[in-house]
Amino acid sequence: MLNNKIAIIGLGYVGLPLALAFGKKFRTIGFDINKDRINELINKKDSNLLSKKELFNKSKKLVFSSNSEHLKNSNIFIITVPTPVTKNKKPDLSYLYSASKIVAENLKKNDLIIYESTVYPGLTEEECVPVLEKYSNLKFNK
Repeated sequence: MLNNKIAIIGLGYVGLPLALAFGKKFRTIGFDINKDRINELINKKDSNLLSKKELFNKSKKLVFSSNSEHLKNSNIFIITVPTPVTKNKKPDLSYLYSASKIVAENLKKNDLIIYESTVYPGLTEEECVPVLEKYSNLKFNK
């Protein structure tokens, strides 16, 4: 685990506390596409009021970024994006697709991907793996 670098993709209600916790012990990058959110977190502020400033101070191995190039050295990716329900009561998978594409573009053989989003059984294999394969040029065992 010493040489691992963890990337938390999505810094909302699940991702930020997870990034802060990992950042206490492991090299961690907290990634979000929302630049305003990243600037807020760099300044140790959280508009979601999930985390107090002292938690940021304890996470000395954590950095925040909205630049996907900064994910290249990561080898553990934890995707924590929302899966809201549409007006037709179906899950909106657009955030998962987008996060999967970003991870795939930075993926290397033997990297680990963990999905922490609320999804139905089989979704990761049926929907996310094809995105990972398409944008990474890697093949996954099914």
